[in-house]
Amino acid sequence: MHDRLLLRLELEDLNTAYAAALDEGELDGWPALFTAACTYRIVPRDNFERGLPLALMHCESRGMLEDRVASLRRASVYAPRALRHLISGVRVLRSDGGVVHATANYAVLQTLSDHETTLFNTGRYLDELVREDGALLFRQRLVIFDSVLVPGSLVYPL
Repeated sequence: MHDRLLLRLELEDLNTAYAAALDEGELDGWPALFTAACTYRIVPRDNFERGLPLALMHCESRGMLEDRVASLRRASVYAPRALRHLISGVRVLRSDGGVVHATANYAVLQTLSDHETTLFNTGRYLDELVREDGALLFRQRLVIFDSVLVPGSLVYPL
């Protein structure tokens, strides 16, 4: 029980670092939360439940995550916005063979400079994590958003 509680707290810390990297404009630190060989996908719940492969964002390595960050930094063709990730319900599903399987719920609030804050997106994360040099890192983060509608201004990772 003690080890499981420590693991859950470590997951909370990792999710907090994840949210801070995205919300505080520290995007260059976001890929470092993943293993070099990783998968990051954003999929609608409807497609996930049907086993359909469509993903709104699909990255297959830390290099692809870094490329995504570079694109966000260089190709600012979207309105500036502030994001706030609220991550809750962090749970360890199981841990086997050095791989931790976990889940968490998320809500992302968005504020455009000349608008009120709105609820941008909600869903859950399904994660596979491994240790590298003692640190717990995402090997896979599957972001499953609740709506069947595609967010029209999805430029940042969720």
